[in-house]
Amino acid sequence: MSEQPVVTRFAPSPTGFLHIGGARTALFNWLYARGRGGRFVLRIEDTDIARSTPEATAAILEGLTWLGLDWDGDAVSQAANAARHAEVATRMLESGAAYKCFSTQEEIAAFREAAKAENRSTLFRSPWRDVDPEAHPDAPYAIRVRAPLDGETVIEDEVQGRVTIRNDQLDDMIVLRSDGTPVYMLAVVVDDHDMGVTHVIRGDDHLNNAARQMLVYRAMGWDVPVWAHIPLIHGEDGKKLSKRHGALGVEEYRDMGYPAAAMRNYLARLGWSHGDDEFFTDAEALDWFDLSGIGKSPARLDFKKLGHLSGQHIAAMADDALLAQIDTFLASSGQEPLDETQRSRLLSAMPHVKSGAKTFGDLLEKARFALVSRPISPDAKAEKALDPVSRSILSSLTPQLQNATWSRDALEACASGLAEERGVGLGKVAGPLRAALAGRMSTPSVFDMMTVLGREESLSRIGDAAGPASGN
Repeated sequence: MSEQPVVTRFAPSPTGFLHIGGARTALFNWLYARGRGGRFVLRIEDTDIARSTPEATAAILEGLTWLGLDWDGDAVSQAANAARHAEVATRMLESGAAYKCFSTQEEIAAFREAAKAENRSTLFRSPWRDVDPEAHPDAPYAIRVRAPLDGETVIEDEVQGRVTIRNDQLDDMIVLRSDGTPVYMLAVVVDDHDMGVTHVIRGDDHLNNAARQMLVYRAMGWDVPVWAHIPLIHGEDGKKLSKRHGALGVEEYRDMGYPAAAMRNYLARLGWSHGDDEFFTDAEALDWFDLSGIGKSPARLDFKKLGHLSGQHIAAMADDALLAQIDTFLASSGQEPLDETQRSRLLSAMPHVKSGAKTFGDLLEKARFALVSRPISPDAKAEKALDPVSRSILSSLTPQLQNATWSRDALEACASGLAEERGVGLGKVAGPLRAALAGRMSTPSVFDMMTVLGREESLSRIGDAAGPASGN
């Protein structure tokens, strides 16, 4: 008999953007399923009609798509399955695994208030649990699952280990409200069962829910999935992640210019490890990822580490792939697209600008010399480097450059020759060149810039900076 194929799911509530914690949960589920030839399914848990919005659903789908986490089949709406959830509650009632409870909200609230005042357990025990159905009133009722009153419920968790909960701590959970609407705890179990989910990988804030959800699995005679409750993500200060920690939604990371591959790598390492490996490819992550590598302690968001990994991914990317991603970055962040001249120059500049860039924004800033058009406006430092002596150097260098072979070595030899002739260091020639070519003093090598810009553009920029005395 063949082993059951792995099916994992990501089930976000559409009440806002795709949170960084949710993105990591989705990634862990995606890696676990895809690495085992299984299925990764998506369910939108939109039962909270008041707070769920189509815009939030769209933002979640967009975030997952940008991250490169593809799902199998269509995204399922939990709210659309309400009739199926109610049907399961009715079946539980018919089998005796659940019962009708006629207690009103006011009665339950009064009980809890009294229990609190008397310093005793506020766990509500329905007086209707063992009442003869013949004695039931003709009134609205909720359906409650019949939980065991003694013993223990054991959760065998792949991350948290063996977790034991005393059954006298579990209430008879409502599965269908008196208005006929199913509760979230029932809907989750029914949907996971119907979608064939074999492994539930989610935040450890759901750990206690597992014990209550197991009541439904057992009442229906369904297989309980493999549980894996992962620790939450904390900020750099060790506190639970919140708005004060900065970027929270994946679209913010996208718009800050981090490549999706770097985010996948970073999020995978946030709470999971494979030895000491920090930088790895998708193929390696898919091959290595396992639930046993997930730690029990909360992971800490570390922007420095993200930047370092991001820089490694940018440096390792093929130039044409990098250019395509920059096109996408500019579009998604609402910036002007590059024209064909800029794209051509940027592609030529890639080998000189991608090393050391931590984001696409960093790379574009380093490549600014290739993207700007004449006349070049020097900043204050570059303006200072274009004093009369420096302009004279540019004027003297121009005729030599006009006759030079346009290669890096030949251009450097030209500049070195003039520096020697004038009895100055190469920096005294390179500085004015840098200011002329880029209008900035922090740039790639001037000779690399000249090879990217080409003879005509380079000489024109040098001529502009040197002024009339250069003869250009």
